[in-house]
Amino acid sequence: MRRPLGVLAAAVGLAAIATPVSGAQAAAASEAARCRVSVAKPHVSDTLKIQTSAARRGCFNSALLRIRIMRAVPGKDPVVKSGATRKGRLTLTLACEPGTYYAMATDYRGRPVKSKAAKLTCTPGSGTPTPSPSPTSPAPTSPAPSPTSSAPSSGAVGTAEENEVVRLVNEERAKGGCSAVKHDPQLRAAAFGHSSDMAAKNYFDHTSKDGRSFMDRIRAAGFTGGSGWAENIAKGQRTPAQVMQSWMNSPGHKANIMNCKYNLIGVGVAKDSSGTLYWTQNFAAR
Repeated sequence: MRRPLGVLAAAVGLAAIATPVSGAQAAAASEAARCRVSVAKPHVSDTLKIQTSAARRGCFNSALLRIRIMRAVPGKDPVVKSGATRKGRLTLTLACEPGTYYAMATDYRGRPVKSKAAKLTCTPGSGTPTPSPSPTSPAPTSPAPSPTSSAPSSGAVGTAEENEVVRLVNEERAKGGCSAVKHDPQLRAAAFGHSSDMAAKNYFDHTSKDGRSFMDRIRAAGFTGGSGWAENIAKGQRTPAQVMQSWMNSPGHKANIMNCKYNLIGVGVAKDSSGTLYWTQNFAAR
């Protein structure tokens, strides 16, 4: 009984193939066979932006193409940026924040695609991350001296607290066989400016409220040239020792501090109206 059923099934299949189809059906079948959606793995561009792109290829009809950049985190992965177009190709960029990202694209015609995940860092050419630590509650210590709210006098680079951070950085670098970094006045201006801005506007991010990246701030401070840059930020630590401990306990921040390629540093610390301290380190190789 099984053999006749098999033959019958084959006959039905042949009959279906021989059934005439309209021109529209043929065109739809041809596009279905050729049309593809592709999406690139997120990467860090030369301008220190996370970038990905998607495209519809071999497609004759118009359809909405949408990209979502996702960040891999414990629990549900958030969408950090999305965009859509009907032009067949779309590129998305966003400010670089170290982490693991992937992209998802669809043309809403049943062609979803997902890129491979990429662990991204934010220093061009160095593979060194520039993360921002989570705000930490101040440890119960005696009050630290308030940082200077303007540039140091007498042509010196940095306040006492900022220079103590530089000293502690060089102490750690010496343990790892790296040469000391020099406190650079332009990097210090960029770092202090960012700490002051975060304190005044009540935010905590590598991207300024006006959209500038740390590289934009470094260039605006007059720093030219260079072959590598990085930034560490922190909030809430009361002393240079505390903020250095926080950074050194974070693999990404420690990697910036211990990167032997860097030879210049700028440190800036500012206090908001509630007394919370904001710390910024900018590194550069020149």
